[in-house]
Amino acid sequence: MTTRNEPLHSALPTKRFVFVLLDQFTMLCFSSAVEALRIANRMSGRPLYSWLLAGEGGDFAQCSAGIRFQLDCDLDEVNRDDTILVCGGIDVQGATTKRVVSWLRREARKGPVIGGLCTAGYTLAKAGLLDGKRATIHWENQDSFTEEFEEVTLTKSVFVIDGKRITTAGGTASIDLMLKIIAEDHGEDLANLVADQLIYTSIRTDQDTQRLSIPTRIGVRHPKLGQVIRMMEQNIEDPISPAQLAAEVGMSTRQLERLFRRYLNRSPKRYYMELRLAKARNLLMQTDMSVINVAMACGFASPSHFSKCYRAHYDTTPYRERGSQAGRVKATEA
Repeated sequence: MTTRNEPLHSALPTKRFVFVLLDQFTMLCFSSAVEALRIANRMSGRPLYSWLLAGEGGDFAQCSAGIRFQLDCDLDEVNRDDTILVCGGIDVQGATTKRVVSWLRREARKGPVIGGLCTAGYTLAKAGLLDGKRATIHWENQDSFTEEFEEVTLTKSVFVIDGKRITTAGGTASIDLMLKIIAEDHGEDLANLVADQLIYTSIRTDQDTQRLSIPTRIGVRHPKLGQVIRMMEQNIEDPISPAQLAAEVGMSTRQLERLFRRYLNRSPKRYYMELRLAKARNLLMQTDMSVINVAMACGFASPSHFSKCYRAHYDTTPYRERGSQAGRVKATEA
């Protein structure tokens, strides 16, 4: 029989996390996860969790803010009971090296839980660890991820746990993930204590989406405007005409035009074009898709029309954009 002051789960062993820090990883996704574990130890009065930092070379890893972290080890073998969390950030494609991919595949065969924080969902997918799984990734990388990994069911959730695979959308989503893990391991009371210590008043679940609602994003709470923008975002490859968009929400084309002019200071056609060009830029910067395929994926009938629209909006051509990205990747590899 235990006394009231005795810590719960006293017989449970310490659970170890192996954080794999990719080059230019996002510090927030990493630090949020570690702090939640540290506070869980403090609030419980026991070493419930431990962690070590791993990475290629075993020396230092630099985050996207330029701060260097000393690593505990190289990409060494881990225990079956360890939880591996890969931390990604800027240019995750360049940071996902052959050695990282090979190491993940080898360790995955032992059966541990493996996760990708922020953009590292790409790294797990590249290693084939998300095939047939549900996953998430930072919203800015979703377009390119969908194009490259058709065998993965991508969601817009803040985090996803599918069997022994974990992915998060980045940023503070690491807190939500860790609070869920802590609750499952040691109960919701401890998870709530950790949240209170973090001044985290709204705990999200895997049912919550990572982006703000359309009304919040555009600063306008007009239901029909929100409906139209949602339809635009869901139909990038095959754009819908303004007349059809208007009909879908029970308006005339002229009323729709006035609505966009009033709240967004641009026509529906212009707003739609900006959405398509933004997706095109993401694909050019984050994938090796040809310019022609990018044009088609964003609803442009011809490369010449795509190039003309792209240059008018971004003051450069798609080909130059792709070339500048290739130059940055080579400089990083060097």
